[in-house]
Amino acid sequence: MDCTIRWAEGMAFVAETGSGHAFVMDGAPEGGGRNMGPRPMETVLAGTGGCTAYDVVLILKRSGQDIRSCDVEVHAERAETDPKVFTKIHMHFIVRGRGLRAALVESAIRRSHDKYCSASIMLGKTAEITHDYELIDDTA
Repeated sequence: MDCTIRWAEGMAFVAETGSGHAFVMDGAPEGGGRNMGPRPMETVLAGTGGCTAYDVVLILKRSGQDIRSCDVEVHAERAETDPKVFTKIHMHFIVRGRGLRAALVESAIRRSHDKYCSASIMLGKTAEITHDYELIDDTA
């Protein structure tokens, strides 16, 4: 996996990924940025949420579950001093589908966090990661 980060201006950087995508990261105005994109640590957090959501959807589909959507609301706390690593991360999964089995959803989330999601496993070295979920049944 490769990625190139180029300084654009002020405190803005353009990331170009090996898969051919680009996005802008920027700092807050008080840090010299112009708020033209997410902060670098926000992209780490978003990437972690995306990584675990990907796993959960894939695991549930492979388990024969009729999943229709999966949202993950991620809240994190960081250390007050440098390095300001994540110290607590809570993920709230909102899983929508037809006839979803709670035990399979819980298992998919747990398996993602314990085995498959490289990002959350890596961040788990410095942060306490917790999760909960809600199921929304679309059978009505």
